[in-house]
Amino acid sequence: MRAIESYSLWIGNAGDVRSVAELMEAGILAVVDLAANEPVASLPREFVYCRFPLLDGTANERWLLRAAISTISELLRDNVPTLVACSAGMSRSPALTAAAIARVSGRDPHECLLACVASGPADVSPALWNEVVVILRSSTIS
Repeated sequence: MRAIESYSLWIGNAGDVRSVAELMEAGILAVVDLAANEPVASLPREFVYCRFPLLDGTANERWLLRAAISTISELLRDNVPTLVACSAGMSRSPALTAAAIARVSGRDPHECLLACVASGPADVSPALWNEVVVILRSSTIS
């Protein structure tokens, strides 16, 4: 689990989602789970748990990508300490975290992605990232 500098956001993997002690120690209040290929986490009731079952690539419904980006954006806007996680923490979570930061800050999405992957390993799916950028640039996300 790695913190994104200047934000109350962390990027993590499926194991981080299930590490309740680490989540509590970090002060995380919300978990956004993006891993379609992982079992649903069982967290204590103190946590907000949002699950958007996404896949790497172009197999995702646009409404689901928009909903995930919107949710992360609102948590970010409200400064809620949030973990965004996928299976390995290297593609879906940095891509959608970057999208939310871009949406809230008005910064270039590619610049935000570089900032999100600077602190650890990443292997963002180009197909997924292209879809995220198209959604950000469209007027369908508010």
